[in-house]
Amino acid sequence: MPFTGKATYSAGASLPELAEDVSDIVGIISPFETPLLDHLGDPRRAARSTVHEWIEDALLPNTDAVNQTVFTPDATSATDITVDTGSRFRVGDQVKPGASDEIMFVTAVAGNVITVVRGYGGTTPGPLADNQPLLIVANAALEGADADAPRFSNRVRKQNFTQIFSATVEVSGSQRAADAVGVEDELDFQTQQRLRELLRDLEAAVINGVAPAADPQGSATTRRSMNGVLKLLTTNRFVPKTGPIPAGDGFAEDILNEAVLNAAIRVVWEQSSSAIDTIVAPGLQKRLINNFASDKRGFTPADTRFRDLISVYESDFGVARVILSRAVPDNTILLLDSSRIDVLPLAGRSFHFKPLASQGDRDAGQVIGEYTLELRNENAHAVITNLGV
Repeated sequence: MPFTGKATYSAGASLPELAEDVSDIVGIISPFETPLLDHLGDPRRAARSTVHEWIEDALLPNTDAVNQTVFTPDATSATDITVDTGSRFRVGDQVKPGASDEIMFVTAVAGNVITVVRGYGGTTPGPLADNQPLLIVANAALEGADADAPRFSNRVRKQNFTQIFSATVEVSGSQRAADAVGVEDELDFQTQQRLRELLRDLEAAVINGVAPAADPQGSATTRRSMNGVLKLLTTNRFVPKTGPIPAGDGFAEDILNEAVLNAAIRVVWEQSSSAIDTIVAPGLQKRLINNFASDKRGFTPADTRFRDLISVYESDFGVARVILSRAVPDNTILLLDSSRIDVLPLAGRSFHFKPLASQGDRDAGQVIGEYTLELRNENAHAVITNLGV
């Protein structure tokens, strides 16, 4: 027979007789992770000005390239060679053209034209070509000779700008006094939420930020912003199937594969003392990196867990941690030397809560911080762009 007694629903659909049952856990679905900032860690110093500067230097280059298309009498016998930068050469230099076995000996330098002895030391002369790389092996000084003219490099001053990150928090007196489900203090809770958002924004700015073209130092009408990694990287911007980077996978040959990644790391290694130790990838490209070893994984009948993950990529050119970041564009991968990157707060301006004067029945404050990015030796890093998505 049907139930006719008192039940939870007897007083109506709104269940007015029952105490409210609400979990004391507040679920947060929005992503707020900052994997790159976590990986870089805290800087050892703070910025001291809203225009942050640092000094960079480099050794004198020992490479150049041929810069001519017509050779006299021919490309194998020509002794007067036009190069890109004649100031890199000295009398007495031994020069190796590209992959050739030949060694040339420099006997004179006039502007961007070097005069050489071909087939020096019994090596076999090979044909030269426009844009052919030239390696300056070493200089042979003459015993008892006068000292050469001094050679030196000039240090370069680089800069970036600080950016203010702020969010306002305001809670009424009644809201703070009332019991809130899952929250002990509404002002503290709102402060924590805004701080998470600002940290998320800081990571996005470190990667994608751009300083204004006019008045980057800021003004009464110009909001100061920092240049991010993508903006500061100008030398090593690689595209699949372009220059030293081989073709990728897929019909358009632009899908990331190991050959593309390894070639980019190799180019950075060849031109700098850097070791790429950090690969920052969006979700799609991270999955493609995981696929590098998909056909090499093995499992036994006793295995009950399937693992499809690469968190460290080791090659001949170093060991790199692979970081997954939502802030990187879907068609891009960053190759970084983390020892040359710092995210610096302006002195005394790391993220903090600043109470604001109360105007009425409410408590207010501001979560505020000011940061900049110091990316040293930008040619020690790289970015692979235009990847297939």
